Amino acid sequence: MGEPRQRRPLVAGAAGLGIGLGLGLALAVAPAAALQCRIALALALDVSSSVDAGEYALQSGGLAAALRDPDVAAAFLAVPGMSVDLAIYEWSGRRQQAIAVPWTEIASADDLFDVAAALEARPRAFSRHATAIGEAMLFGAAMLADRGDCPERIIDVSGDGETNDGVSPLTAQAHPALEDVTVNGLVIGITRRILARHYEAFVIHGPGAFVEMADDHADFSRAMRRKLIREVRPKIMSRR
Repeated sequence: MGEPRQRRPLVAGAAGLGIGLGLGLALAVAPAAALQCRIALALALDVSSSVDAGEYALQSGGLAAALRDPDVAAAFLAVPGMSVDLAIYEWSGRRQQAIAVPWTEIASADDLFDVAAALEARPRAFSRHATAIGEAMLFGAAMLADRGDCPERIIDVSGDGETNDGVSPLTAQAHPALEDVTVNGLVIGITRRILARHYEAFVIHGPGAFVEMADDHADFSRAMRRKLIREVRPKIMSRR
C-alpha cells in the first residue's frame, strides 16, 4: 500500500558555548523527530458508469482543489507533532477498486499539494461498471489495516448512487476489519436527499459518522472541503 514519506533531516547548530568541535560536528545533522499519526483517512471516489467523463473531471479536480484549500490544510496540521495519513482510491463494481494515491503522511501544506498533483496526473481507473459500495468499504478497511498505529481510522465514501453489486454495505459493516473504522459518506446529485437516507441506513458506520451532500459534481469541491475539515480537525473535548 506504500509507506509514509520520510521527513527531511533537521540541521542543528554546529557548535555551542563549551562544546568541542567534534561534538558540534556530530550534532550538525540529526534526524527529524518522527510524527505520531492521529488519523488515517482513506478517500473513496465513485467511478462507476453513472459518473460520466465530465463529472469525473469535476470530481477529481474538485478533490484536488479541496486539498489545496488553506482551511483544509489548517485542519490537517492543527496538532503539532502529529500527522494525518491520507490515501485515495477509486471504486466501482465488486472487482473494481484501485489505489489512486498511496498512503502519504501529511505534515505540511506541500504534502497536500503533492497528493493533489498526483491525483490530477492519474488516469481514471474504471468507467463501465456497477456500484458496489460494500466492496469499496472492505477495500478501504484492508488499506487501513496497514495503519493500525493510528488511533482514528476513517473511510470517506463518495458516490452518486445506491449499491447494485457485490456484498451489501450492511454485510461489510459486520466484517471484523471494519470494527474500529468510521465510515462517512458524501452523496452527490439531484437524488442526494434520498441517497443520504440510504447512506445513513446502510453505509455510514462508527461513532460520529455522518453524511455530507453535494448538489452535483460541480458542487463536489465545496462539499469535500467541508467534509475534510469536519473529519480531520481536532475533536473538542467536553470539560467535566
